[in-house]
Amino acid sequence: MNMKYFLQLGGLSALWGTSFMLTRVAVSSLGPYLLATLRVALATVVLTIIMHILRHRWPLQHWRELLKLGAMAVAGPQVLYAWSAQTLPAGYGALLSVTSVLFGAFASAFLKEESLSAGKLLGCFLGFAGVALVVRLGPVAPSQTLVVSAIVCMTGSALSGMSTPLLKQAIARMEPLTITAGMHGAALMLMIPGAIYDFPSANFTARALGAVTVMGVVTSGLAYWMYMRIMRHVTPLAALSSTFMSTGFGVIWAIVLLHEESTKELFAGGALILLACFFVTGIKPLQRAPSHLSTDLD
Repeated sequence: MNMKYFLQLGGLSALWGTSFMLTRVAVSSLGPYLLATLRVALATVVLTIIMHILRHRWPLQHWRELLKLGAMAVAGPQVLYAWSAQTLPAGYGALLSVTSVLFGAFASAFLKEESLSAGKLLGCFLGFAGVALVVRLGPVAPSQTLVVSAIVCMTGSALSGMSTPLLKQAIARMEPLTITAGMHGAALMLMIPGAIYDFPSANFTARALGAVTVMGVVTSGLAYWMYMRIMRHVTPLAALSSTFMSTGFGVIWAIVLLHEESTKELFAGGALILLACFFVTGIKPLQRAPSHLSTDLD
């Protein structure tokens, strides 16, 4: 992967890293189903407006594919992550979300989107080790609630990881904007029943609504569109390397905004995460982009 796309993924990871903190802020007030639905609804509105401005047409002929992608890449992970965030410590949730890279690696190999080399597997291992250091996991008394939350979070990671090679295949048939808008719209339809369930007990505080607005407009809408544009030029596993970086950024934002203590483990973990990304993506920092990829993203 060319350095240009690596840096773009790094920028997106910085945005996505805020989701760990913002989900914790909003889920106790809104409930997991309503939180996830509002986030996806805002993303759908923003993407629809952009489609109208750019005069893109909805790819209705691909509705079955968009429905599958909406369930696997958007609705499933968003609901499951929000549900687990009610009880699962933030550090554990961040660590478990990285398993999406492993699920994506094997899904990509199964669909023959890319091969699994020793270097890529080593990168996955280094990424897990780095995240473990970054989030500084402490001992938590095992309980049934903790185990169930961990399983739910990993299920969301599995869906997210396995959807990545499918997204890569969809890029060959649809534009990034129409894919992103279409699958968010499809996901929204699937998520409405859960939102209705949470609505009576929701507490619409300014803090919670502000967090949802940032996640819906920025991290789900605009950032996901940019992610799909980048995916045109990189492999599925390279795209998933952003998971390592977003976890690291999540801790950085906690230090900067919540004044959490920084330790040597943080810096060591960050170094391992960066090294893991180089292994997984196969990036060569000094390599120029091929001539047919050197122009701006479409």
